[in-house]
Amino acid sequence: MRVQGELPDTLRPGVKESWQRSLRHHPNPDDARPILAFAGGDLQAYRASHPLASIMPVIQRLLVEPGRESGLLIAVGDQLGRLLWVDGDPQLRRRAEDMMFMPGADWSENSIGTSAPGTALATGRSVQIAGAEHFSLQVHPWSCTAVPVHDPDSGAVLGVVDITGKEEAVAVHTLALVQAAVTAAQTQLRVERLQAQAPERVQMPSRRPSLYQDSLQILGTDSAVLCLGGSSLQLSLRHSELMALLALHPRGLTAEELAVLAYPEESSVGTVRAEMLRLRKLLARVAPHGADMVPRSRPYRLPRELVVDAGQVRSCLERGAHRLALNIYRGEVLPHSQAPGITELRRGLSSVLRESVLAEAGIDTLLQYLRLAEAADDAEAWRLALRLLPARSPRRAGIIAGLQRIERDLA
Repeated sequence: MRVQGELPDTLRPGVKESWQRSLRHHPNPDDARPILAFAGGDLQAYRASHPLASIMPVIQRLLVEPGRESGLLIAVGDQLGRLLWVDGDPQLRRRAEDMMFMPGADWSENSIGTSAPGTALATGRSVQIAGAEHFSLQVHPWSCTAVPVHDPDSGAVLGVVDITGKEEAVAVHTLALVQAAVTAAQTQLRVERLQAQAPERVQMPSRRPSLYQDSLQILGTDSAVLCLGGSSLQLSLRHSELMALLALHPRGLTAEELAVLAYPEESSVGTVRAEMLRLRKLLARVAPHGADMVPRSRPYRLPRELVVDAGQVRSCLERGAHRLALNIYRGEVLPHSQAPGITELRRGLSSVLRESVLAEAGIDTLLQYLRLAEAADDAEAWRLALRLLPARSPRRAGIIAGLQRIERDLA
């Protein structure tokens, strides 16, 4: 076992920075273990709707098929580091599953520490991690090369492509190969986007999922991100509140109802209408897809469904998919909003998440919950984790330290 919090002297600068980030999540590297974020139907449904599903034929042709008999694995993960596809050498796949390198597993730095997929996503750059440069001891026999996949228009990170194996996985030509494949994949995304924007009369019917899913991200941020057709728009706090309320009330809200939900103090209907007019003008001039989401009036409602991350978390909790809910949950709903409707949503979702996790009482899920800022002072949750951990578990030291901190703060 390595000394807790110690950094090896031999680490390269970029790898050292990754270790420092990793230590914030795992003070003892021996505790770093990937968690299973998806399984079964959840995994199949998620990857079928993910934008990276469109590039898999390219990855299959350029990387998977040549790598099947060369002792290499090819993995494709989403923007949060969760592996969606793992293919390649069959014997190597079985060995990799022993360390949870498999579809549905979370290989972000938060989960496993320094690894090529997680570190490439954390930095937004190509990276190669060899042997003992990995944060987790169980990954030391492996080496890997990973390249982020970017949206061809906005530049946003959509996911990552990784090659894992022995020494050849970090050869110079391996990095060039993966970069070339990712460039081809991004070109494929661009072509499909142009085809999707072509006049409807020349489009061929297709059963493939849409390339992008319209969404509103309101968790762990004071300024919501509206994603439309692959483009993203940062909203003001007031517009974030209004869009969230409309997205969560698909049947619509009258101006009077919206005033009650959006304003902490008594506000006139005229104020609501003026703010909604500003929001509608903003969306109408946002290219190329904002005009398609301009709210209608009488009552105010969105013209089509908008996926809200807070709604996804609640849906996962209702299905008992606690780990998946925690992977989506990045923090409280619009933390500094005082809008009554948002405040109620924030408190309700946080409470349901907490009660679900404590009732489910799986230790890995509970430990993941304790990493949230809102769980930092939850003494009941920390005590439950201490009861669930085996007496000789090295993870008990971190839990005991957390409880001592809470007691000091209370004193």
